[in-house]
Amino acid sequence: MTRSASPLLPIAYSDEVTAAKARGAPLVALESTIITHGMPYPGNLEMARSVERIIREEGAVPATIAVIDGVLHIGLDDAELEALAQTEGAMKVSRADLAFAIAERRTGATTVAATMIGAALAGIRVFATGGIGGVHRKAEETFDISADLEELARTAVIVVCAGAKAILDIPKTLEVLETRGVPVVTYDSPNFPAFWSRDSGLPSPLMLNSPAAIANFQAVRERLGIDGGMLVANPVPAENEIPRREMEIYIERALDNAERDEITGKEVTPYLLNTIFRLTDGRSLATNIALVENNARLAAEIAVAMAV
Repeated sequence: MTRSASPLLPIAYSDEVTAAKARGAPLVALESTIITHGMPYPGNLEMARSVERIIREEGAVPATIAVIDGVLHIGLDDAELEALAQTEGAMKVSRADLAFAIAERRTGATTVAATMIGAALAGIRVFATGGIGGVHRKAEETFDISADLEELARTAVIVVCAGAKAILDIPKTLEVLETRGVPVVTYDSPNFPAFWSRDSGLPSPLMLNSPAAIANFQAVRERLGIDGGMLVANPVPAENEIPRREMEIYIERALDNAERDEITGKEVTPYLLNTIFRLTDGRSLATNIALVENNARLAAEIAVAMAV
């Protein structure tokens, strides 16, 4: 069951999220593209339920965000989560088309950018995801840069991820984040991670080693009146990582295939991820699930620390 927040804005909160907001409990936002575009059913549903369970175990409340029949849902009950996991043809919704999906009463899964917008509307300050989008390789020719970076610069939500997706140009991604004034903090490591790998080969701009320190950093930013989000990079657990040198071989092969098949725009990332899944015999997906769960745990710890 959900209830509408306003007759003027088609937004609905799940009963669990409504109760959490009423008592001031910590909340963690979750995106939904990983459910509709990340893996097939029923594995996607199992992953979504596992991530939500981890957040609850850490003392916070999960709020999976999606557009369903033109309504922006902040939190899904189990039946809605299962229905979304089986939905075919859902839009992949970012800042540019979030309002379109609502206006046209479509069903769409939210990317990092759209999830940040939904979280901010709902007053949710922490968001857990897998990896952010960024500057694509050869962006100097294609101008392919994810809206996630612009959203991080303008929307005051802490995004916990395993770094930028390794298929991207990570040095350029970090440069854009620096230019836009987005603090990039790696959790408990001096090295910025690369999604499937714990080390991208680049030093992290900033490092903090506790959820309380991250919460305090954000509190100081707010007192100074500094707007925009914060990126917290959380390296995948060592036992689950695929080493960077090995991953680069798979990534280069996937990029060559994408160029051969003339893949462009929003189709690039899912194409590359699917190709890498095949090249790694499924190891990349297992690592993806492990890092999402790891990020959910840290995000919940940060949310709890911020609520103290």
